[in-house]
Amino acid sequence: MDWNDKVAFITGGGTGIGFGIARAFSNHGMRLALSYRNEEQRARCTQWFTEHGREQPLWIKLDVTDRDAFAKAADEVVAHFGKVHVLVNNAGVSVFGPTDEASYADYDWIMGVNFGGVVNGIVSFVPKIKESGEGGAVVNVASMAAYLSGPQAGIYTASKFAVRGLTESLRYNLVPYGIGVSLVCPALVATDAGLSALKRPSAFEGSGFAPVNEEELRRFAGIFQGGMDPLEAGEKIFRGMDRNDGLIFTHPEFADDFKDIYETSLAALPDEVAPPERLEVERMRRAANKAALEGAKISINDL
Repeated sequence: MDWNDKVAFITGGGTGIGFGIARAFSNHGMRLALSYRNEEQRARCTQWFTEHGREQPLWIKLDVTDRDAFAKAADEVVAHFGKVHVLVNNAGVSVFGPTDEASYADYDWIMGVNFGGVVNGIVSFVPKIKESGEGGAVVNVASMAAYLSGPQAGIYTASKFAVRGLTESLRYNLVPYGIGVSLVCPALVATDAGLSALKRPSAFEGSGFAPVNEEELRRFAGIFQGGMDPLEAGEKIFRGMDRNDGLIFTHPEFADDFKDIYETSLAALPDEVAPPERLEVERMRRAANKAALEGAKISINDL
C-alpha cells in the first residue's frame, strides 16, 4: 500500500513509543492525528515537526478510557482530514506489584487503559476506516508481556495477553476490507513508562499495592533509558505494518524464552491419540482460519 498522504490516528502520540511511531509515519509521508495528555509533551513534539518542515499533526487531548471522547475524536479526525486509514492503539500504563495484593482499583485502572483503551479505539475508528473504502491498518501496541509473564506484572500481563488475543482475532475479520491488523510486542524502549504509577488518577487511588516510593520508582524507571530509541522502534513498526505482518517484534533478545514456551507447551500436551470426531473439528477450525486470512467472511457455521 502507498502510505503517502494516508491518515493515521495514534494514541499516546506525545511521548515514548507513540512519538517514535508518529515520527516514523511522518518520515514516510503520512498525515497524523495524535492524542496526548500533557501540554509540555505536546509542545516538544510540535517543535520536532516544525524543525523538520513537516505538516503539524492534529492534536486531540484524550483519556483513552473515555468512550464518548474517543468517539468524538474519531469524528474530529474525519472532519479535519476527510477520512482516516490507520489506527494505532499505543497508549498504556506500566504499573507493577504482587498480583495477590491487587485491589479492584488496580484491575480497573490498568485493564481500563491497556485493554479498554484498545477496545474504545477499535469501536470508534474501525467503522471510519472501513468507510474510506481505501483499506488501511489497525496496529495494537502490546508488549513482550503478551507472551512472557512475571511475579510483579500480573495485571499488566493480563492486559497485554488480552490485547494479543483481540488483535489476532480481529485480523481475520478485517481482511475482506483490505485492512491489515498487526500486534506489536516491544521490549525495553527508552521511555518514561516506568513512572506510570506516579500518574495514577484519583478515581483509582485505592491500590492494594504498597504506597509508591518515588525515589525507588525512579531508580527502577532508569533501566528504561538503556532501551531502544523510540524512533528505531517506530520505523520497525512502520515496516511491519507496510508488510502487513500480523506480529511485529522489535527486539531480538527473546529466542530462549520462545524456545522454552514452545517446548513447555508441547510437553504439556497429553501423549495420546485424539478421536476422529475431535480431529475433524480442529481440521475445520484451521481451514476456516486459513480461509479468513485469504479474504473469506467466516460465520459460526464455518467453524
